Amino acid sequence: MMSGEGKVVCVTGASGYIASWIVKFLLQRRYTVRATVRDPSNPKKVDHLIKLDGAKERLQLFKADLLEQGSFDSIIDGCDGVFHTASPVRLVVDDPQAELIDPAVKGTLNVLKSCAKSPSVKRVVYTSSVAAVLFNTRPKNPEVIVDETWFSDPELCRESQLWYMLAKTLAEAAGWEFVNKNKIDMVVINPTMVAGPLLQPEVNESVQPILDIINELLNAGLPFRNKNYGWVNVKDVANAHIHAYEITSASGRYCLSERMLHCSELAKILQDLYPTLQISDKCEDDEPYMPLYQFSKEKINSLGIEFIPLEVSLKETVESLREKKIVKF
Repeated sequence: MMSGEGKVVCVTGASGYIASWIVKFLLQRRYTVRATVRDPSNPKKVDHLIKLDGAKERLQLFKADLLEQGSFDSIIDGCDGVFHTASPVRLVVDDPQAELIDPAVKGTLNVLKSCAKSPSVKRVVYTSSVAAVLFNTRPKNPEVIVDETWFSDPELCRESQLWYMLAKTLAEAAGWEFVNKNKIDMVVINPTMVAGPLLQPEVNESVQPILDIINELLNAGLPFRNKNYGWVNVKDVANAHIHAYEITSASGRYCLSERMLHCSELAKILQDLYPTLQISDKCEDDEPYMPLYQFSKEKINSLGIEFIPLEVSLKETVESLREKKIVKF
């Protein structure tokens, strides 16, 4: 394991679910971390970061706004690496352009412009999503293996009103265009649904979808969705970001999925973990189950990530939500 001793890195949107773990692991590796948040004076957003091991010595908090050009300049200047995780996650929007697409695209470009101005920055690791990979007309069935060469189709996302997917797709595309033009070394991480323990005290938008799925099954005993999701542990996602920064040969995009499974399987796993709960074994519709497909692990294996099994991730998620009194049973 490489030591970050003497190295300064920046993490944007540091109070988020994935970003908090990136900060934790960077501090463990002795990096000095400049963490940006929208409001450093809000204890709900920063207390869990200030309490991390090594934070006293090597964590610096900064206020920065994604939509304000230049607001990252002085923070990024002098950093060896930048982890750009800040991006709006909203699944319900009234005005997709203003609430999701502009902040995602402009925010990404603002951070990358600050990187372009700073000669110290060696590499940017950018948090994208399989939202920027999966949504196209290519067939998805058990013979299909999705890999890093797949991109979502903006037109299809627009027609289907998949606004979050559209925002992630356009932001990643704008990022690649900018770094190629400005000769910035960027590596992109595209995780599936992220599970595992929360460091932050409250459920933010990126944890909400998991909470919804788990709550439907655990508390309401509602029929499970006729959907497939890929899953990956938040600690694996955080480690993948750091490996993508430290391993010189890392390049391009990396899809992250420990396992793809149908919600019926998810219900079974939760029932095995919590046998006393009444978890539904019925699907929300009578249609055939959506066909499963897989994600290639070939490229991510080259970063030396050994995935935490989904059973462990789900248990960690539920226990973490219980501990924070977000899920009660």
